[in-house]
Amino acid sequence: MPATNCAPPLSSIIGYVETLADEAGEEPALRKRFLAVVFDEARRMERLVEDLMSLSRIEAEKFRPPRTEVDIATVARETCDTLTTSHGNRGGDIVLSVEPSLPAVLGDETQLSQLLHNLIGNAMKYGRHGTPVEVSLAARDTSVCVIVADRGDGIAPEHLPRLTERFYRVDAGRSRSLGGTGLGLAIVKHVVERHRGRLDIASTPGEGTRVTVTLPAAPTVG
Repeated sequence: MPATNCAPPLSSIIGYVETLADEAGEEPALRKRFLAVVFDEARRMERLVEDLMSLSRIEAEKFRPPRTEVDIATVARETCDTLTTSHGNRGGDIVLSVEPSLPAVLGDETQLSQLLHNLIGNAMKYGRHGTPVEVSLAARDTSVCVIVADRGDGIAPEHLPRLTERFYRVDAGRSRSLGGTGLGLAIVKHVVERHRGRLDIASTPGEGTRVTVTLPAAPTVG
């Protein structure tokens, strides 16, 4: 019989393939349904491997702070533009606010883009449909503050300290159904650490979640 819905993707793939090789392969409708599940599980495995490889690369570089000036405002705009067209009817809920003359940060552009994709993507997944996904960037003394806020179910206080642990899920079933790998916030945490920044997560059950990333601004010349 196929693996259960809570099984790891590889176990699910093996279970469904074994069933297809047995009785299900003779029934076209059942075969089509099982093949769709196998495809979905294979894509899930692909995302998981990509996230693990990404996390490994970030960890390998954690003792080498980035030294390239990055226009974080441009990265944020490009990320929002991409997510607007790739998350169905949630794309129109993104509200981006960028403070004028925002300073650059010293960073790795690829990793900062990944950080923003993960945070905004999470807010789109877990916020209620039709409510704003608010993304704001502003200068704070010698830092740049990036805030991503959603209006969703929120997270109970006891879960907050563990959210950046690998594979930790508040609601495993829901996270899996939304395509999550359980590594998104772990990646965010390690990107922030490599950039010598700070990550703060605040949430109110029934109201939503607010994630704040504070990054050192690039030093001004002159």
